[in-house]
Amino acid sequence: MSSEFGYIPESPEQSFGNNKGIFTPTDIYDLTRADKYTNYGQLELIETVNITSSTASVEFTTLGSYNVHFLTINDCKLDVDARYLVAQLSNDGGSSYISSGYQYAYQLGYPSSFSELNSTSIGNIPHLTSNGNNTNEVGNGYVYFYNLLDSTKYSFTTSHSIGTDNATNARFYFGSAVKPTAETHNAIKLQMSSGTGITKANFSLYGIKEYS
Repeated sequence: MSSEFGYIPESPEQSFGNNKGIFTPTDIYDLTRADKYTNYGQLELIETVNITSSTASVEFTTLGSYNVHFLTINDCKLDVDARYLVAQLSNDGGSSYISSGYQYAYQLGYPSSFSELNSTSIGNIPHLTSNGNNTNEVGNGYVYFYNLLDSTKYSFTTSHSIGTDNATNARFYFGSAVKPTAETHNAIKLQMSSGTGITKANFSLYGIKEYS
């Protein structure tokens, strides 16, 4: 007699929010693939971009249908010293990108000091990573994007990054930004704050699955 999910002879019906039984790793894998395993905040990979040579910008033009997106930034190196990674949003699928009207408030931290950075009118979502351009200097971080595809709401971000400045001092940024226009933003572009481009990096964009 067979058993499934800890039950003999047959398992109860499994569904999200209503799982019963003693699950093996294989059970969890199978139920997750069937979209029946309870796992709130599940990340679903949309796209990964790996940069290995100088690139002016990286664009994500397929955002799925998620309300919350999550971007990871790994080992990002920029061509020019003392610059940082920024983002711009598009309302036309990536044909053009909005270069004005963003607002932000960030905390900047060094080992020896903390300060605040803010603006009510800036051309991008700033400070997503920072680094010098020495061999071992790279930036890492993550960004949450909220409401990008909801035409009735503003698009918000929260982000946290760690990197170095042009004197090899460690520094971090933590804060939020907003594009205070209620419209659909259906593409994201990453680029340098100024200068030539991104030398290397690994970017992964995820959607956070929602359940009704």
